[in-house]
Amino acid sequence: MKYLSLGHSNIDISVLGLGCMGMSEFYGSAQEPESIATIHRAIDMGVSLFDTSDMYGPWTNEMLVGKAIADRRDKVVIGTKFGVMRNAKRAFLGVNGKPEYVHSACEASLKRLGVDTIDLYYLHRVDPEIPIEETVGAMAELVQAGKVRYLGLSEAAPDLIRRAHAVHPISALQTEYSLWSREPEKKILAMTRELGITFVAYSPLGRGFLTGRITQFEDLDVDDWRRTNPRFQRDNFARNLVLVERITEIAQDKNVVPAQLALAWVLAQGEDIVAIPGTKRRNYLEQNLGALDVTLTETDLARIHAAFPLDAAAGTRY
Repeated sequence: MKYLSLGHSNIDISVLGLGCMGMSEFYGSAQEPESIATIHRAIDMGVSLFDTSDMYGPWTNEMLVGKAIADRRDKVVIGTKFGVMRNAKRAFLGVNGKPEYVHSACEASLKRLGVDTIDLYYLHRVDPEIPIEETVGAMAELVQAGKVRYLGLSEAAPDLIRRAHAVHPISALQTEYSLWSREPEKKILAMTRELGITFVAYSPLGRGFLTGRITQFEDLDVDDWRRTNPRFQRDNFARNLVLVERITEIAQDKNVVPAQLALAWVLAQGEDIVAIPGTKRRNYLEQNLGALDVTLTETDLARIHAAFPLDAAAGTRY
């Protein structure tokens, strides 16, 4: 495993973390025993950063992660998020960045995770009705109270990142980033580097599409959220599949699987980037971690960029 220093902190994190969302929802049925075994295997292999949110499940993903790390808390850095509200029927109720909600959400996450302190606490989505200074100010109070160690933002625009960072140091920005979601290259990465913020790439495998294992719409379970995602629909699916076939060919030439090539590409974009591919299966976890052994030359990178240029993916992200 390779590690880097989390922005504005005194801790190191693994450059490949583990996204835990799909263990509870969105990507087919939950498999708790295998999910817990996957988290344990990840820790054994040197993974230290584990990503969850109060809205995954909802709520059950934090409990799953808490259960899995209960006897090995000192080996992990837990990142969780708040701000996207849901109810027990899984309906989405909007975004909430009110200061009082910041505090109540944190208390609930601490309880579900079974920890005294959250290592990295993200605002999952910015509330357009509440000044970012008020939300981050309340998050800073959690740091002062010892309930949170470091702060993060998710999917925030450059001007909001700067404003938030002026209130309290932001350690991490989590945003979708992969070969088929390269938008952060336009403005975001320059901003995070200027401010010394670690960039955490979620969905670095394009929601699984870049693995090459999804070759037809029917490969997705009937309850899989991706069936409603624009990039998995009809003509978009077919156009994106052509792009993945190009990446698969490059991966074969390097004697690696497409997922390893795609992850290696993300990590090659900067020493301040962490990727958190999600999986609930040990075999895919181990395969993903093989990306650490993949070296991409300038020739490789040029070939990949030619095969999958900026803005090449068909369909919107959401």
